[in-house]
Amino acid sequence: MQETEVKLELTQSGASSLLKKELFDGSPTIVQQKSVYFDTSGRDLDKRGLSLRIRQCGNERVQTVTSSDGPPGSSAQEKWQRSVADDIPVLDDPRIEVPLPATSESLRPVFEIHVKRHRWNVTEGDATIEVALDIGKVVAADREARLCEIELESKAGSPAALFGLVRKVNLVTPAYIGVLSKAERGYRLVGPAPGAIKASVTPLTAETNAATAFAHLAAACLKQFRLNEMALSWSRDADALHQARVSLRRLRSLFSIFKSLFADSRFDHMRDELRWLASELGDARGIDVMIKQATTEELSSRLQEARSGAYGAVEAAFSSVRARALMIDLAEWISIKDWRRDETDEALLVQPARRFASKKLDRLWKKVAKGGSGLIDLDDEARHELRISAKKLRYAAEFFGPLYANRKEPKRYKRFITAMEGLQDQLGSLNDLATAPDMLSKLDLSDVAGAEDLFSAADKEKLLHDAAEAHDVFVDTKRFWR
Repeated sequence: MQETEVKLELTQSGASSLLKKELFDGSPTIVQQKSVYFDTSGRDLDKRGLSLRIRQCGNERVQTVTSSDGPPGSSAQEKWQRSVADDIPVLDDPRIEVPLPATSESLRPVFEIHVKRHRWNVTEGDATIEVALDIGKVVAADREARLCEIELESKAGSPAALFGLVRKVNLVTPAYIGVLSKAERGYRLVGPAPGAIKASVTPLTAETNAATAFAHLAAACLKQFRLNEMALSWSRDADALHQARVSLRRLRSLFSIFKSLFADSRFDHMRDELRWLASELGDARGIDVMIKQATTEELSSRLQEARSGAYGAVEAAFSSVRARALMIDLAEWISIKDWRRDETDEALLVQPARRFASKKLDRLWKKVAKGGSGLIDLDDEARHELRISAKKLRYAAEFFGPLYANRKEPKRYKRFITAMEGLQDQLGSLNDLATAPDMLSKLDLSDVAGAEDLFSAADKEKLLHDAAEAHDVFVDTKRFWR
């Protein structure tokens, strides 16, 4: 059985409630742990996706080297452990399959993590689940951050029981899917204050099948959302909100692109819930766009007032039972991969990801090419549909780009993305013009000085011609997957 692990983030008060509730069988085993993480002065290990720590528990010290070439929890993560005598890394272990510095002198402590760990072994039906609640702090020089998380790992039996226990935790106290390893927490603490997180490239190879590609890409989208959600919890940053919304749209597009893989009633439900959550961010994003374009002080001031309420609604949505349940449902669906119960359809899941991608990219390209024909004469609704199709194609190209690494493909990919960006920018500006009147009316700002400047007819005429030109460039750009 493949082990499944879930990490949840809690508040300190939430952890206290969990301990008082005695949700898990019996009394926990409690230990104090100190982990020292090492790296070079240039953070060479971190840049290569490696972490090296020495964890002390009582008189015992264990060194762990972790290599992560894929999403958290994926099979691409590897660990090598050994006992050590002190807090000096041992680098001559022949079992370690990744290159490390030649000598321990080139490594230095970068940060420490101190936790009080509560551990249980829980039986849920035929399942055995290891539960570890860590309460403590991350320390780096003069910086310090609290840490409160619970990890649940399925050791035997159905992984569905694991998520059943996750939901019980979420009923006792608000629990959020954790996407940061302890090493990532430490590196974030020693660096600049984290802000908006853009989508990163998910490594896919020629050996990747369609199901594995979906799981890795979906996990990356979920991580991007959670990181921006975390950023918004301490700052109402417009870029973080935009990227949170982008991550949800990317995930919805991913669902649509891979729809043929799924024969599962949960698919439609989760796609609908993603649409709901993304819509909860719409007003705040629209107001942020209009604030940048406001031409009068009165309009800017009124929009800032409306922004406060819109961001309050976003925060309420993020903290809702509905949103937390959605994230847990997604984590379960992505990790268990129980998408088709009919074994005769296994071929759909294990087909090469590149072959799957090329077919999807062709279909999406044709839709954008045809939909933009005569763009200047299209009505607002048709241009909106074209914009949605272009976004889906752009996301698909970014998702599948790593699969096309032969000869001229990377250069063609860059040119194609540049053409897509140009088209999307123009269609996005046209959409802003089209939606501004309704948004201003909703906010009761239609009569405020400067409101009409947000949807100028002269601007629209120029944008239409620029968009048509961008569409011509897109059509003429070589497709990297052909």
